[in-house]
Amino acid sequence: MSSLTVYHEDGSMAGPTITDYDSITRRLAEVGVQFERWRASQPLPDDATQEQVLDAYRDSIEALNRSFGFKSVDVVSLRPDHPQKSEFRQKFFAEHTHADFEIRFFVDGQGLFYLHIGDQVLLVTCTRGDLISVPANITHWFDMGEHPDFKCIRFFTTPDGWLGEFTGSDIHARFPDFDSHAAACE
Repeated sequence: MSSLTVYHEDGSMAGPTITDYDSITRRLAEVGVQFERWRASQPLPDDATQEQVLDAYRDSIEALNRSFGFKSVDVVSLRPDHPQKSEFRQKFFAEHTHADFEIRFFVDGQGLFYLHIGDQVLLVTCTRGDLISVPANITHWFDMGEHPDFKCIRFFTTPDGWLGEFTGSDIHARFPDFDSHAAACE
């Protein structure tokens, strides 16, 4: 289930977890974050190829591409048996920014975005069907959990793809990781 939990920068909660989609969308729009839902135009098997995934969401991808002129769109999948899952988790779990906005669409599975905006950190659980667009220069990080299980469409306006500028902060240590947060929201 998609959710939004707002924390103070010191790690204390600023309010209850929000699970209503429209409320999440409105709250994120207040800070310039796009959050929307997409539906596939056709059923997808669990082992869908990149081509099948892109074809199933072609209309939505093309509409987004017309607005932003992406240089590349791809599909990334990380499963619990991936040999580099821990390495990838640590890379994205460090606070960073991008010179460009970051857009992810969750084809399946889930992940947790942490958006550090002002003196708050917004924890956004994205699940199947969720698209999130984090504006350029917003400090954030992402956790996929100890046993990642997701497939995402990634959009890039630069040919170099994902380029993070790490802040060197250890702020992520003040907040629940993906697994702890998911357990608390059940």
